[in-house]
Amino acid sequence: MSSDTEFIAKARNYCARQERCQQEVRDKVYSWGGHKESVEQIIAQLIGEGFLNEARFAEHYAVSKSRQKGWGRRKIEQALKAKGVSGRCIASGMKAIDGNEEEQQLRLAVAKRWERSKDEEPFIRKGKLVRHFIGRGFSRDQIEAAMEEL
Repeated sequence: MSSDTEFIAKARNYCARQERCQQEVRDKVYSWGGHKESVEQIIAQLIGEGFLNEARFAEHYAVSKSRQKGWGRRKIEQALKAKGVSGRCIASGMKAIDGNEEEQQLRLAVAKRWERSKDEEPFIRKGKLVRHFIGRGFSRDQIEAAMEEL
């Protein structure tokens, strides 16, 4: 059985590798065999030491998913909610996304997807494209604005 000091050291190491939300750390400490009281104390200590910052996590997560995965705001917001991030932190994370950069990425992705589409019928092709990007978290207005340039 591990002591709280071992759990804290492991949790610090876990948080130092990449940004984490509280729920990820909580789940990890439970998987190591931590108990409720000690887990909450560890979370509080990590927040106090600056290893755990949910607003910083939300900003990093939103920007990286937007840039690297090409996700839209809706999908990012839903993913943050699923991770148990507070509404205030989600809002600050969403503000970190550069709107112009997001539009540019969407335009490039739409053009690329349009070229790869094999359907001859433009109506079917457009429908598939719209469904794909709605699934990626973009609004219909954003998608149609990007498609106007094709």
